[in-house]
Amino acid sequence: MVAGVAAALAAVLLALGEALHALRVRRLAHLAFGPLARPRPWTHAAPSLRVLAAAAAAWGLVTLLGLPPKTHRAEAPESELPPEHLVLVLDVSPSMRLEDAGLERDQSRLERAREVVESLFRRVPLTRFRLSVIATYSGAKAVVVDTRDLEVVRNILGGLPMHYAFASGKTRLFAGLEEAARIAHPWNPRSAVVVLISDGDTVPAQGMPSMPASVRDLLVVGVGDPHQGSFVAGRMSRQDVPTLRQIAARLGGLYHDGNARHLSSDTLGSLLPARTRSLLERLTRREYALLATLLGALVLALLPVFLRRFGTELAGAPQRREDLLP
Repeated sequence: MVAGVAAALAAVLLALGEALHALRVRRLAHLAFGPLARPRPWTHAAPSLRVLAAAAAAWGLVTLLGLPPKTHRAEAPESELPPEHLVLVLDVSPSMRLEDAGLERDQSRLERAREVVESLFRRVPLTRFRLSVIATYSGAKAVVVDTRDLEVVRNILGGLPMHYAFASGKTRLFAGLEEAARIAHPWNPRSAVVVLISDGDTVPAQGMPSMPASVRDLLVVGVGDPHQGSFVAGRMSRQDVPTLRQIAARLGGLYHDGNARHLSSDTLGSLLPARTRSLLERLTRREYALLATLLGALVLALLPVFLRRFGTELAGAPQRREDLLP
């Protein structure tokens, strides 16, 4: 608010000064601009440029005055960077042990889930992430929370019979998402990514949990053959693509069919920490203020030089003899 008032005040004062300057120059046109008594055409933009430059510089300087000081370093230590969190919600129900996944349909769904996660680990800067794993079946259990030990996570994904830790029953994916929301609730805003890996079997139509502000994105990865089912516990089981898509859509996330394809680079873009994103996505009010101050100061400093060198016919000889006649 204060910066905007300062910019408006600077613009008004410069506009009044430019109007007064134009009146004075008009009386001395021949002396200032040579025989033609007029400047070169491009100079008509000079008053507007000066007004805009002064407003930008005033806004930038006042904005910087109100911001807390900040120390910039070429490379900040990892310990000083805000932590990022990656939460894996893994379906460990018996249907995930059916062997109908992968390119040849000869892998179990859990094995395919491990391969997809490994491809994610290879392409995401894990030095910035703390990893959490939540197992879900008839309920949900946090297996590990905020670890930096990748081998612990790999051991969990290596085929541990975690379904024995739950009572037999229907798969409750929403219980896993609720547990992920509970764990992520105290974290910094937009610092966590939740990855749900499941075949989508027996998902209820109601009871969708909501994610806290700390979760910036959610990725739903489906495993298992989506076309041909397999029998488990006396019923047919296959990847429920519509349900998994609906979960992703209702939570504002993305769905990926991991049965035959690993995660694409575009999909992985949402998992990257903020410092690895594009420059425009990382600009803050401070950077915009610095840029406005720099551009405004450059225009105010260089414009007189260009006006003196290229703004009048005095810099070169007249092109026509009749231009010299009164």
